[in-house]
Amino acid sequence: MFDSPEELLQKIRLGEDTSLELKSVQLRGNRVSEPKRDDLADEIAAIANTHDGVLVLGVDDKTRDIDGIQLANLDAVERYVFEICNESIKPAVIFLSFRIQLPDNAGVLKPVIKVEIPRSLFVHESPGGYFHRQGSSKRKMSPDYLARLFQQRSQARLIRFEEQPVPQSSVSDLSEALWRRYTTRSEEVSEIILLKRNLLSKEENGVIRASVAGVLLCSEHPERFLPSAFVEAVRYRGVRQDSNYQTDARKILGPLDQQINQSIAFLKRNQTVKATKQPHRVEVPQFSERAVFEAIVNAMAHRDYSIFGSKIRFFMFDDRLEIYSPGSLPNTVTVDNMAMRQATRNELITCLLAETPVVETVGKVERGFYMEKRGDGVPIIIHESKKLSGKEPVYRLIDESELLLTIYAAGVEQQVDTD
Repeated sequence: MFDSPEELLQKIRLGEDTSLELKSVQLRGNRVSEPKRDDLADEIAAIANTHDGVLVLGVDDKTRDIDGIQLANLDAVERYVFEICNESIKPAVIFLSFRIQLPDNAGVLKPVIKVEIPRSLFVHESPGGYFHRQGSSKRKMSPDYLARLFQQRSQARLIRFEEQPVPQSSVSDLSEALWRRYTTRSEEVSEIILLKRNLLSKEENGVIRASVAGVLLCSEHPERFLPSAFVEAVRYRGVRQDSNYQTDARKILGPLDQQINQSIAFLKRNQTVKATKQPHRVEVPQFSERAVFEAIVNAMAHRDYSIFGSKIRFFMFDDRLEIYSPGSLPNTVTVDNMAMRQATRNELITCLLAETPVVETVGKVERGFYMEKRGDGVPIIIHESKKLSGKEPVYRLIDESELLLTIYAAGVEQQVDTD
């Protein structure tokens, strides 16, 4: 927004409004004393909760004079903004900052910091509570307003979260090689094709953005827009979650199907394979590749992507594997009836995964596509895991906000069911 210094200067001369906030900056030593941390956090959160906006630091909001920031202090001011956006606002606010020069009343160029704050996918709480922007001022949200905003920006909204436009994204952020998997050849322009598949989505003002599902499956780097959309994979030696016994760890990134593939590769690289004689040699892996494949696909397909800061966690131990998936169970599904009920939080994502062919190198997963949408994923996880280890895997819902699946490892002495 206001990309050129001339355009920004013209906007400053008009004064603050919904899209512009001005703040002069004062320092004591090398620390920012004005604006106050909590006050600035409230202003930034209000913008993120309302509309794309720009905060200019180094401009007096009353006189609109360009006060500037001393060159030696730019790092401290920028760090101040970063700390506020990441520590004082929950969930953290994504922003872009730019150092530019603007002329003061005498025509002398002075450094200022321009902070671009996109309208967020999430609802942000700052130290003063929940704020929205109304004209040039922040206003505390009433309970009714806040409830409506949560409904609009949560997975419960009429337009599902996975179909929401992602701020600051565009069609150019989607890889044609990836989105072509979900479209047929057509004479229509790419934007029309992608809008029909909900891989693109229109904002209220008509601007076309990539949708959440589009970013997750058709962007090479979805974590640029959805920082929590990755798998944290760790192999621990022994049976305790202790970083001192960590033998392998990886942050698994990329489109969802690539994350699934890399999670299975992590499993194969880190699990042990033992041999038994019954009467001939039989190799026994710690875990069933087919069961773990179904488990990680389910975690990707059904997790709640609207929960900021929560990623899928894939932890391997000597005696078990744990998969943590953000979000409660959808609709009327419970831990007790999971094997018999079929429901999804992310209908679009599951449909797209059902159209994504599994590459041969993944392993022994017995799937042509990542999802079949027949509701047989959980039964497969239970059957294949119990067949290998003799113990049924366990699902547990933690605080109604995270689903934990524990799959037990096969023991050396166990007989393997070869049916």
